[in-house]
Amino acid sequence: MNTTILNTEIQGFINTHLNSDITVLLLKGTLFPSVETKIVIEQIEAKKRCEKKLPTWFHCNKIYYPNKLNIEQTSSEITAKYKASLIDGESIVDLTGGFGVDCYYFSKAFKAVTHCEINDSLSDIVTHNYKQLNTNNITLKNTDGIAFLKTSVKQFDWIYVDPSRRHDSKGKVFFLNDCLPNVPEHLDLLFMHSKNIMIKTSPLLDLSVGVNELEHVKTIHVVAVNNEVKELLWILENGFEGDIGVETVNIKKKTKEHFNFSIAKEKVLESQYHIPLTYLYEPNSAILKAGAFHCISNRLNVYKLHKHSHLYTSDILIDFPGRSFKIENIISYNKKALKRIGLSKVNITTRNFPETVPQIRKKFNIKEGGDLYLFFTTDIDDNKIVIVSTKAN
Repeated sequence: MNTTILNTEIQGFINTHLNSDITVLLLKGTLFPSVETKIVIEQIEAKKRCEKKLPTWFHCNKIYYPNKLNIEQTSSEITAKYKASLIDGESIVDLTGGFGVDCYYFSKAFKAVTHCEINDSLSDIVTHNYKQLNTNNITLKNTDGIAFLKTSVKQFDWIYVDPSRRHDSKGKVFFLNDCLPNVPEHLDLLFMHSKNIMIKTSPLLDLSVGVNELEHVKTIHVVAVNNEVKELLWILENGFEGDIGVETVNIKKKTKEHFNFSIAKEKVLESQYHIPLTYLYEPNSAILKAGAFHCISNRLNVYKLHKHSHLYTSDILIDFPGRSFKIENIISYNKKALKRIGLSKVNITTRNFPETVPQIRKKFNIKEGGDLYLFFTTDIDDNKIVIVSTKAN
């Protein structure tokens, strides 16, 4: 950590060039003899990535940034706030502290927070930044989190861990056993120090795989931001053996869409099926990831179009956790039918359909945009259909 980077003149240069062409800056150089141009450029790139993802850090003076990879891997403030809203208590230890965003928000819900980070440089950076952020109830440990627990006699209300995939696991099916730390291998150690564990994983992890690898899973949170699934949160409680609850949330600019269900109930329920009626519904990405296909049909009293077409319909408009549309027309999937309605610019979605959106656009010369929404899908009778619709809300 080169603290010279925090000098007023260099900080001013960084702030002035946040939107500059990095290639041009590298060629011109920054003309600061005390700091390499490369280091200044790294600060510019990392800070720019924080503008929307970490606005608290972005707007705080004299924040020191790690490389942009660390910024890419860290939680956003939106998801960190959500995590902190789920748990509280006297104490929590984060075994994989990283840039410290999660710990910062945990510090608002817990009296004492312990941040473990094995990387010396990153630990120093987080120590400095917490001072700038006026955070004083976080203890930083420059050590491996698992090693810390092995030598500690402390009990914590919660343990938090965000395991990362090993580099040699690329291209493989996502398993927690392929991550560092290997949480399934160390579960006994974790439960020795806390009754409650929260694990953050990538959305790439299949829920059934995670359930099979872990023990005492109580709740799984599927967290989406603006309809993009960002992370899965696994809540473990020592001794818990009941039905696993799944809570989905899609955090939008002004609202949050919530839907919860149990894995056991989803397995025994069956959807009701029907041809498209007056309204069409597309579940948000969190629900699709969670697989709440039958629960949502039964609870909201909507019909599914087909077992594998995750679209729903009803005659009366309801408040649905996803996108809602008014059906204007239903046509068979063929070139003549599509040409007759003369669609040159529409929004296209495919669900349980043999062709992709790019293939359809190229085949029928359809541009993106406009007020019409076309759903290419399969109905209850296995017919390929196109649902022409407009937004209902």
